[in-house]
Amino acid sequence: MESAHVTVPASLLLLEDDELLASQTRRALARHGCQVHWAADLAAARALLDTLPALEAAVLDQNLGADNGLDLIAPLLARFPECRVIVLTGYGSIAAAVAATRRGARNYLTKPASAGDILDALERDPGEPGALPEAPPSLQRLEWEHIQRVLDAHQGNISRAAQALGIHRRTLQRRLKKRPSPTHFQQD
Repeated sequence: MESAHVTVPASLLLLEDDELLASQTRRALARHGCQVHWAADLAAARALLDTLPALEAAVLDQNLGADNGLDLIAPLLARFPECRVIVLTGYGSIAAAVAATRRGARNYLTKPASAGDILDALERDPGEPGALPEAPPSLQRLEWEHIQRVLDAHQGNISRAAQALGIHRRTLQRRLKKRPSPTHFQQD
């Protein structure tokens, strides 16, 4: 749920390698009045940094194939010291959240995150409750993340993923329909 006090950044860098998710996120943030500059990998993001006159915020996907979005935090903050940075990932952990904030990220969110979630995370002070994970994810969340990694490794092929997981294809389909409740990574 979006807070009334949220300040929408005029200019935001979105580093996301999933083109569909990037397109949806860009449209959602644009509806809030934010100009979104998108890059799909670290090289494109670094090149984009050199062309932007100002940047108020950045949303960085942590897992970018062989790249890690955390590697953009230092050059980004060197160029735009006041930029508010959050890291967005599909496979969250407390250790990764701590690593992101130690590098200078303001906050850390797990996917999926709405435009309201992103704007709230950009606004939230790192010292506020909910800015960092306070408890490990639930077992259901860990299972969901493991299933997603196996499914990704098998290019979305449910039959092959089920075989790799040692479960029946229909069982995997049922589990995929049961998305776990939000983790402890975010407080409502």
